[in-house]
Amino acid sequence: MAMTDSDSEAAQYVRFQSPHRNSRGHFTGVFGLVNNLAREGRLSDAQESFRRSNNSWYDAAYTDPSTVDPTVYDDEINPGAASWFKPSASHLLARVPGYLEILAAHGIDCLAVRSADPGRVIYEDDVQVVVVPYAPRSTTGTHPSANTQE
Repeated sequence: MAMTDSDSEAAQYVRFQSPHRNSRGHFTGVFGLVNNLAREGRLSDAQESFRRSNNSWYDAAYTDPSTVDPTVYDDEINPGAASWFKPSASHLLARVPGYLEILAAHGIDCLAVRSADPGRVIYEDDVQVVVVPYAPRSTTGTHPSANTQE
């Protein structure tokens, strides 16, 4: 999946997410989308094996922000909080295509979204930020440093 640049001068954060809002009004990320398929029992044995081994790898490779701050994804405190990979997370991004293949096999759309300024940062470490998205500021519903999607 190719990604477009919205601001080649600034660092580009990237997020892989559904193009559709979920029941809470948020865009579910790539890992949540695959985990939802698993909970529904829709993955093949090979897909489930990939999901389990790679989820375990990710759990060991970087910090779950909610273990540092249990309120980081609390919708009342941080409405719409979402994780974005930093450009430095190439080792983490290298495994995402396998998740995208699973989603494609099930007809689930997933967008690569890039932005130099995806929202108000509420958590940060060496490979990711968690942000609360900016409120829409224009009639098109985008922040001045709009995310690019494809």
